[in-house]
Amino acid sequence: MVSAIKTLADVRKGETVQVVSLRVQGALRCRLPDVGLISGALVTCVHSGNGIAAYRIRGAVIALRDTDAADITVL
Repeated sequence: MVSAIKTLADVRKGETVQVVSLRVQGALRCRLPDVGLISGALVTCVHSGNGIAAYRIRGAVIALRDTDAADITVL
């Protein structure tokens, strides 16, 4: 059975997932690891709506556009 690939943009409020890989480009490629968004990190969605969501990562909360979150694969 083949399962669909899940991205951070698919995560709903209150759900916790684990980061598998990041396919982001540009400045985000450098910034996200600085805030702890790396492979293996646990991420909880704390708010979502209007094309943007807030995620708790290692105690900090960051906001990402859904288009950027779609480039982050999670379990």
